[in-house]
Amino acid sequence: MKTPEAVDRALKRGATHIGFIFFEKSPRYIEPDLAAKLAEPARGKAKIVAVVVDPTNDELDEIVSLLKPDMLQLHGNESPEHVLTIKALYGLPVMKVFSVRTADDLKRVEAYIGIADHFLFDAKAPKGSELPGGNGISFDWSLLSWLDGSVDYMLSGGLNKDNVAEALFITKAPGIDVSSGVETAPGVKSVAKIDEFFDAVEKANAPMMASGS
Repeated sequence: MKTPEAVDRALKRGATHIGFIFFEKSPRYIEPDLAAKLAEPARGKAKIVAVVVDPTNDELDEIVSLLKPDMLQLHGNESPEHVLTIKALYGLPVMKVFSVRTADDLKRVEAYIGIADHFLFDAKAPKGSELPGGNGISFDWSLLSWLDGSVDYMLSGGLNKDNVAEALFITKAPGIDVSSGVETAPGVKSVAKIDEFFDAVEKANAPMMASGS
């Protein structure tokens, strides 16, 4: 999120998490002090998430001090040991991100079970991309069929109003993460697209709610 309008609309539509990206190569990058101002309306209404990619301790110190996030989302190559260190330093829950293209990419998850508090599965970036996420591409959602209730995760990667119903039907994901799917250009969130996405999610969830799923 980079504008108060986008934050406001996401909150009004029921977003449970509001994310701010602190990776300078991303078009969604935001300075920690500005993110802190944008996050204020979300406090107590949604989880405030700091998204980082292999950050230094100094970077994390600044982000945590200014933003006061509810959660850290680690989108880099952090080892299980490093995840434990970060949790101990900041006393915050961690969502570890895994980039997925094949079943082998999911094998790494096992080493983090019981260490990371949550997981996020995103599509692996295309060759040549400098962005680990937000590339607007999906992966084979059937690869997640081995997951059970012991793995608390969110699904990400190329989700939009046209495919989110299929994604939820295939994966039964307990949470979804959207970025490029509600943008008019990289980093430019659209209030109208946010509405369209939430409308699609609500429509997809209606039959499951009716059946008690």
